[in-house]
Amino acid sequence: MALKTTFLVQTFVIKRKRLVPGDRELAPTESGALKKAEAMAGRMPGTAAIKVVADDETGELESATILGRFGEIPDDFAESLQGG
Repeated sequence: MALKTTFLVQTFVIKRKRLVPGDRELAPTESGALKKAEAMAGRMPGTAAIKVVADDETGELESATILGRFGEIPDDFAESLQGG
């Protein structure tokens, strides 16, 4: 089992007066994800920097951790990462 760590930025947008996930962008490092999320938060309602660890062969999720939150993030976002 080979674990692979990926860093990404999840954006949030408002649709029909609700905060929903928008685009995801990959980042090369943890600090890169945090910097990108913080910079993008000025143009979006909210962003989150996330670290995802998954099995490289099966794609099975090992863990997902929110590294930083900027702006508005849905209350149940952290739970949805672990559950899905």
